[in-house]
Formats: sequence, C-alpha cells, structure tokens
Amino acid sequence: MAATRRKIRVLIVDDSASVRMTLSEIIDSDPDLEVMATAADPYVAVERIRQEVPDVMFLDIELPRMDGLTFLRKIMSQRPIPVVICSSLAEAGSETLMQALEAGAIDVVAKPRVDTTQFLQESRMRICDAAKAAAHAKFRGVHKPAPILTVEAKLTADAIIPPHSEARAASVRAKQPQTDPVVCIGASTGGTEALREVLEKLPAASPAIIIVQHMPEKFTGAFARRLNGLCAIEVKEAADGDVVQAGRALIAPGNQHMVLHRAGSRYTVNIVDGPHVSRHRPSVDVMFRSASQVAGRNAMGVILTGMGDDGARGLLEMRQAGSYTVAQDEESCVVFGMPKEAIQRGAAAKVVPLHRVATEIETYGRAPRTGATP
Repeated sequence: MAATRRKIRVLIVDDSASVRMTLSEIIDSDPDLEVMATAADPYVAVERIRQEVPDVMFLDIELPRMDGLTFLRKIMSQRPIPVVICSSLAEAGSETLMQALEAGAIDVVAKPRVDTTQFLQESRMRICDAAKAAAHAKFRGVHKPAPILTVEAKLTADAIIPPHSEARAASVRAKQPQTDPVVCIGASTGGTEALREVLEKLPAASPAIIIVQHMPEKFTGAFARRLNGLCAIEVKEAADGDVVQAGRALIAPGNQHMVLHRAGSRYTVNIVDGPHVSRHRPSVDVMFRSASQVAGRNAMGVILTGMGDDGARGLLEMRQAGSYTVAQDEESCVVFGMPKEAIQRGAAAKVVPLHRVATEIETYGRAPRTGATP
C-alpha cells in the first residue's frame, strides 16, 4: 500500500470569523492542503504555534491587540515561519504590504471574494497556489524539495495571442528590422525582492524593460512606486499605450495581461483582459510570446524565481525567435519552479545567479545586434 503524502498544514490568523471560515473551506478543498488551526489575533496564534508549528501561516495585516506587520516581524526574529499575507489591503495597493514582504513574508494575496462564482474560483486558485509555494520556498537558508502538485488543465498563451506558424515565424525573423533592445522579465513567488535587487543595480541608461510579476490587482501600483523611489531607472505600473523606452521599466498591472506591440522601430505595451493563462493573469507566457513575435532578436527574456511553469513555453518561443534568454539558477531562487521548467525545455541560453542578472541585462544592452531590413 502506497504511503499517503503528508499535507501542508496551514494556520489562519484573521479577526473575521467569516474570512476564517471561507479560507478554511478553500484550503481544505485542496488535496495537498489542510487547516491546522485558526486564530482571531496574534496572541491566540502564538498559543497555536506553541502546540504545533505550521508549514505556512496566512496572516491579515489589520488585527486586534497587535497589528499583523508587528507580529510578522516578531515571528521572523524569533521563530521564522513561511507567511502569506492575506489582506483586503492588497486590493487597495497598500504600501504596508511592501513592508510586509521586506520583513520576510513570502507572498501576498487578496482576501477571497465570494460575490460571484468566477471571483471565488480565481481566489481559490491563487490562495492554494500561494500556500504551496510558501511551504516549499527556500526559507532562511533552508532548502526544501520542489512540490509535487496536482496537475490541472490550464490555458496557454493561445487564449490571448494566436501562435505563428513555422512559415510565418521564419518570414517575420527574416524581415525583422533592428530596433532598440527590450528586456522582458517574468517572476512569481520571491520575485518582488528579486526584482528589487536586479533593478536597483541598473544604471539610468539601461535598456527598456517590461515585467510580469504575479501579484494582486492594484498592489502592482504600490510595488512600482516603491521601486521607483529606490532605482535609478523609472519604474511604473504599465498603462495601455505606454511607450517602452530606455531607462524605464513597466510592470504589468495585476489581473490584466500585458502584450508588447511594435510600430516600426517603436515599442509600446497593450493592457488586455482575458482568461488566466498558465493559471495566472497577468501571465509571463503571454508577455514572452508577444515579444517573440514582434521583437525577436531585439529582445532579451529573463525568468526569475517562482512556482509552476508560467513563462517556460514563452521563453522557449523567444529563444527560437532569436532572443537572448536567461534563467535564474536554483541556488538563488526562493522557489525553483519557473526557471527549472524553462531550463528543462531548453529555453534558457544561460543560467545565472540572481546577483548576475543585472550585469547580463547591461551587457545585452551594450552588445551590437544585427537585424534584417524590411
């Protein structure tokens, strides 16, 4: 008889009884997860932790008796536990959530929405994925094995951008004019701090950058503003029609896909609605496919830490279209999921540690490229 795989044990800390109940139902519905206990405030949570240390803790920020950010900092300094912030502040794009990530939280999700079946299903998927990613993240130097996940049907980038036929792709490559370089970066769990490290190192004259980081709607705006205050380059949440230009990084808004568009030698981004692709919206695969089709040899693709395989197919398409492609190495990843999938598919021309990614981008930006004329 085969041994039963141990479930990931989750502690929920939220002062709302209805939220605790909804989160418990969502987590217990996944065969890989189970709720260990719930707590209405940090003091009750401490008592639960004394009885049993959870694999993951879901933590609200706005709590009675002690706020969630203070509790998070105490936990991280005394007995670190993988923490996912689950807060209504995610929908408001609160700067407090950026402080939570800097304090050691693994991920941020919005509280589950139960107003429609679709929103509840999307919340369920995001919450369960975040729990699994947090449980298997490298935490304070502890290396954990990659998660064995239940495989579910999911849409590919075809749902947003039709693929090119081989003949069409070859024709586009042959006629593709040389343009200024554009760097496309995809990341998920652990990506907020990884992106900060990469972008902070880049000089103001860096090549144009577009980014997909899996995170809640509106939170991307707060994330972009925080990075803009730290970096020499301009960082902003992308808006439809924004110009892709040197010295600027555009971050896809949460809950919408971002597509690279070219008119002559000029690039812009389109922000589009559509279904989840590779279980995400925005999807790295969608951004990478658009870059493979309109930029090709003028683009660089970078895939950073994250769980799952979003971006692996798209990075391979970029490499096949002539783009330079880079994946973050296992040692420096919080979760070696997305880069691992890309590497196994042959999508990465080079595998580097996180501290080398900025150098790769600078080197790519300075390198001469050749392109065919129309």
